[in-house]
Amino acid sequence: MSSLRKLFSFHPSFRITSSSLILPQQQGGFSFGQFCRSFSILDVASEETIPKCETPEDIVYDDDEILKIRSEFDAAKHMFHQIPQALKQMPKINPEGIYVNKNLRLDNIQVYGFDYDYTLAHYSANLQSLIYDLAKEHIVNELRYPESCMSFKYDPTFPIRGLYYDKLKGCLLKLDFFGSIEPDGCFFGRRKLSREEISEMYGTRHIGRDQARGLVGLMDFFCFSEACLLADIVQQFVDAKLQFDASYIYQDVKRAIQHVHQSGLVHRGILSDPQRYLLKNGQILRFLEMLKDKGKKLFLLTNSPYYFVDGGMRFMLEDSMGSRDSWRDLFDVVIAQANKPEFYTSEHPFRFYDVEKDRLAFSKVDKFQPNEIYYHGCLKSFLEITKWNGPEVIYFGDHLFSDLRGPSKAGWRTAAIIHELENEIQIQNKDSYRFHQAKFHIIQELLGKLHATAANKQRGEACNLLLKELNEERQLARSTMKNMFNSSFGATFLTDTGQESAFAYNIHQYADVYTSKPENFLLYPPEAWLHVPFDVKIMPHHVKVPSSLFKTR
Repeated sequence: MSSLRKLFSFHPSFRITSSSLILPQQQGGFSFGQFCRSFSILDVASEETIPKCETPEDIVYDDDEILKIRSEFDAAKHMFHQIPQALKQMPKINPEGIYVNKNLRLDNIQVYGFDYDYTLAHYSANLQSLIYDLAKEHIVNELRYPESCMSFKYDPTFPIRGLYYDKLKGCLLKLDFFGSIEPDGCFFGRRKLSREEISEMYGTRHIGRDQARGLVGLMDFFCFSEACLLADIVQQFVDAKLQFDASYIYQDVKRAIQHVHQSGLVHRGILSDPQRYLLKNGQILRFLEMLKDKGKKLFLLTNSPYYFVDGGMRFMLEDSMGSRDSWRDLFDVVIAQANKPEFYTSEHPFRFYDVEKDRLAFSKVDKFQPNEIYYHGCLKSFLEITKWNGPEVIYFGDHLFSDLRGPSKAGWRTAAIIHELENEIQIQNKDSYRFHQAKFHIIQELLGKLHATAANKQRGEACNLLLKELNEERQLARSTMKNMFNSSFGATFLTDTGQESAFAYNIHQYADVYTSKPENFLLYPPEAWLHVPFDVKIMPHHVKVPSSLFKTR
């Protein structure tokens, strides 16, 4: 029952008023019996409209406990025909909310730092196709891959963020919170492997320490094109019956993705047609100006070159700047080509970048001048120059490893920007999703009862038949929920079994708070205290059902 409470207890979410931050009253979990009774109370359907599920007369039950579970399952099936009114009345989770893993007092934050790509800059879906096509051309033209690879096209329906690529076996994996392979989330090329094939290849679904060394995480928003290209190339070699080493394919794809960034190909492609790739965003300007008005210090720390950041910021903010001369006025320090994550551990010196002459100066940087641009550097020198203490600094970024792991270990507070969070919460808010989620966990509870009852007994025909029916109903609910997100890998934060994913684990590890975009902080007072809901086990944005909606009269 504790697992049911975990997944169906509604957590507090912040509601803003003119004077304070208010928490709604906490609600608890609910039992299967309460769920069943709530359907009858709400008149979901009458016996005249839904035929009864009769138990075959020739079935002889093992004992009274199995008969009771069968009865509960048959009663539940009567209710699986229509969404109950109670679910429709549930509060919705805010897609633009800030979700808290570690308590954060915004009034203690004096310094706000930002990554650029997919943090301050919002891109359209066209960018993934651009990166994919440029990398594909490099693979063929420079690395001599088969010419047939030029026919590849980016498939936006295939990858999700947070996958792992196995450099030894060539598989794309979705892992759960505990490091086990998602049964329906293992692809070799573009073909999904069966459970039997996963077992044959890995021996067990759980990834051990030795196997984990061969995995690489695909964690930022640029990884969509990388994951798709990896799978397409593996599939091409399989179809052509060519031998290949999966680690070489990863090295070549990684080299190609790095090339399109480091060579400036993707930067020039974006700036040549910003209307196609960049989204204008006046709200981010409002957020940054609000912070300045509150006396906060701001810095920009990005791996992108200055000309690219400057062109993008000018385009995104051109309709909102008003009398402001330059976006650079918003920041106390601007650092480009920072070479994260090495920035956090290296001792590279800062270099002053001469914008007019497009070159680096040779003079030593021992202080940051306003309205100037700096390249490279390291965290050690940054802290020595600014004297900004760790706990008073918060850094916003989209890449869990390159952007957030280093600052988290250095004592900064961290905010993960996960753009797909909005879409996933919108799906979770749908009545249809919540209904199938309720079905899934009710069946899970019945399966738990059945396994516990039959654990020390020889299973009879009735028990096996009931087990088969429950598993089929559970799989149907699983696949229905999965297809609402992504038909290949499902949700970013959840596995098909209802557990949090490995991506959620990394968010939990390295992000104090997470949200879909920085400007969501405009919805909260700058002095707000952001608290972890006391009943949350792992991810605070997941749908929980309040028990008050299922209490009998």
